[in-house]
Amino acid sequence: MVTQNSTTPDFSGDIDQLIGDGDARPWWRRPGPWGALVLIIAVIVGILLWQGYRGADALPRYVTATVTRGDLTVQVTANGILQPTNQVDIGSELSGTVARVLVDVNDRVKKGQILVELDTAKLNDQVTQARAALTSAEASVRQAAATASEARDNLTRLEEVSRLSGGQVPSQSELASAQAALQRALADEAGADAGVAEARAALSSAETNLSKAAIRSPINGVVLARSVDPGNAVAASLQAVTLFTLAEDLAQMKLEVHVDEADVGQVKEGQRATFTVSAYPNHDYPATVIRVDYGSTAQDNVVTYVTVLAVDNSDLSLRPGMTATAQITATERKGVLLAPNAALRFTPVDDASGGAATAQSGGGLVSSLMPRPPRSGTKRRTFNDSAGSRQVWVLRDGKAVAIPVAAGVSNGFVTEVSGEELQPGMEVITEQRTAGTT
Repeated sequence: MVTQNSTTPDFSGDIDQLIGDGDARPWWRRPGPWGALVLIIAVIVGILLWQGYRGADALPRYVTATVTRGDLTVQVTANGILQPTNQVDIGSELSGTVARVLVDVNDRVKKGQILVELDTAKLNDQVTQARAALTSAEASVRQAAATASEARDNLTRLEEVSRLSGGQVPSQSELASAQAALQRALADEAGADAGVAEARAALSSAETNLSKAAIRSPINGVVLARSVDPGNAVAASLQAVTLFTLAEDLAQMKLEVHVDEADVGQVKEGQRATFTVSAYPNHDYPATVIRVDYGSTAQDNVVTYVTVLAVDNSDLSLRPGMTATAQITATERKGVLLAPNAALRFTPVDDASGGAATAQSGGGLVSSLMPRPPRSGTKRRTFNDSAGSRQVWVLRDGKAVAIPVAAGVSNGFVTEVSGEELQPGMEVITEQRTAGTT
C-alpha cells in the first residue's frame, strides 16, 4: 500500500468574493441606477422643454397699431384740363379773300378792335347797286303817285258832269272805267312803296356785309390761336370758318375735371381744392368747386361727371390746355381718434392660446410624449370686410378682446373712430399670424 501526500489549494474565499457572498453594497449606493435615473430625468426635462417651446411657438402672434388723435382729411382725386373762363372762336360770315391781318397770337385786343379785313371790292359794288335800286324804287313811287292823282282828278270831273247833266252824260260805263283806272293807279302806288322798302332792305344788307368784311373782336381778351394769313380765301358757304380763338381773361380760369361716379357723391359746390400741373410739379395751386354737372360722360365703360373749379391765375403762370391733377377736399375732421382700416376689418380666427393650454393639461406627461395627429390645415388670418363692422380688437392678458366702436369717415388708410373704451395710444390688432409666419 502506497500512501501519497498531496497539497490541495483552498479557493473558497475567492469564489465567495466573486459570487457576492461577501460584504455586498445596497443598490442606492451603486452608481449604475443613479446614472440611469439621471439620464431618464434629463430626457424627460428635454422633452418637456421641447413641448413647451412647440406650444409657445404655436400660439398666435398679433400685429398691432396705435390709435392716435389727429386731423383727418378725405380728398377726391380727379384729372382735367385748364380752360379760359370765356373762350370765343372768331369766324367769318362772308366768303372772300383776306386783305389784312392786324393781330397775332398773344396780342391783347379790345372789344370792337379790327382783327382781320376781307377784300371789299365786290361788297362795295353790291352797296352801290343796292343804292341805285333804291333810287329807282323811289322814282317808281313818285310816278305811281302822279298816275293815281291823275286818275282821281279824272274821276272827280266825270262825277261832276254827271251831276250837272242829271245823269245824262257821261255814261255809266265811262264812270266805271274811270273808277277802275283810279284803283289800278292806287295799287301801282302801293307796289312802288313796297319796292322802296325792298330796295332799302337790300341796301341795308349790302352795307352790313360791307361792315362784316372788317372782323372785330367781341370781347376784351388775348389771342390764343390764329389760323389765317393775308391772301387766304375764306369760304363760308357751309359753316363759319374759325380765324381766331380769343380768351376773355386769363387771370381767371377754370379747371374741368372728371370725377368718378364712386366719388361724385362727396363733391359739392364751394369745396376747396388744390391741383398741380406738369410744368410746375412742386407748386400747389388753389381752386374752388363752382359746379358739379348732373349729366354724365362714359368712356371705356367708366362713368364720370364733369366738375368745374374756379382758378385764380393772377400771375399768368397757367396756360389754357394744361393737364392738371386736382385734390378736392371732401371732408375735414379736427382732433378725432384715428385707427388703421385694417383694425376695423380684423377678426381673430379663434382662441388659439386657450386651445394650446387645454391640450397640455389634459393628458399629463404620457399624452405629451404621445405623437399628435396631423392638423387639418394651417390657420390663417381672416378679415371682416362687411360695411357694418363696428369693432376693434385689443390684447388683454395675451388674448384678443373686442371693443365696440363707431366708425366715421375714412381716407382709405385710417378711419375716424369713437367709443367709450377707446383711448389715444391704445394698441389695436391689425393682423394675426401663426407659427412659421413672419
